[in-house]
Amino acid sequence: MSTAKKDYKRITTRSLIEMKANGEKISMLTGYDYTMATITDGAGIDVILVGDSASNVMAGHETTLPITLDQMIYHASSVVRGVKRALVVVDLPFGSYQSDSKEALRSAIRIMKESGAHAVKLEGGSEIKDSIKKILNAGIPIMGHLGLTPQSIYKFGTYTVRAKEDAEAQKLIDDAKLLEKLGCFALVLEKIPAQLAKKVAESISIPVIGIGAGGDVDGQVLVIHDMLGMNNEFSPRFLRRYMDLHEDMTNAISQYVSDVKSQDFPNENEQY
Repeated sequence: MSTAKKDYKRITTRSLIEMKANGEKISMLTGYDYTMATITDGAGIDVILVGDSASNVMAGHETTLPITLDQMIYHASSVVRGVKRALVVVDLPFGSYQSDSKEALRSAIRIMKESGAHAVKLEGGSEIKDSIKKILNAGIPIMGHLGLTPQSIYKFGTYTVRAKEDAEAQKLIDDAKLLEKLGCFALVLEKIPAQLAKKVAESISIPVIGIGAGGDVDGQVLVIHDMLGMNNEFSPRFLRRYMDLHEDMTNAISQYVSDVKSQDFPNENEQY
């Protein structure tokens, strides 16, 4: 049974665990720059994820793989400067943690020291447990990520729903329990059947945040460019567009171009 919503002046990893215990859903969006982070934080978001999706929406790459650790630190530090309340979590990019736990720790330390972020996020379960242990032992909070893991897209070969077969579903459940046991403070589940996501959320005490994982988890995350309608080419079933900024921005820019060409802008009140 849920209790009255608590007014958090600053969201911490402990806050999220309290929110799950109290039945309060967790809101999470991506962020990549100061201006958008300031707006998102001011609107009351709980968590801002500096996602490696910056590789797609900010740099135009087909996958998340090309973005570097230096680039993630740049985006993260920009976001941190715009945030007063939200918890800032940063993706460790592809190649910075998978092969060597010592390298994983170095990567996580760089993110925390150079950006001022509050936590890191890693994709994977038992395969990366040594990296998770090493980072957690250094006192750095970790958010896990299971299901569709975009950094492994060439292994999967598709962005389709994951864990529909029994064996993969059981491994996902086992990995979720392992991440909790190791000490992760939360978990993202991406693009898996809603009933499986519900089962995972009910089987562990840490918050489960879904993207394409149904409504019975502890919170939701979307890419901010998608939910604001800035990207009109991406339309998965799980996406709800709250604006159509692509059309609004196109119209505004077109009007500006017209006004400049016609010498309507600037007018007498818009000059010194």
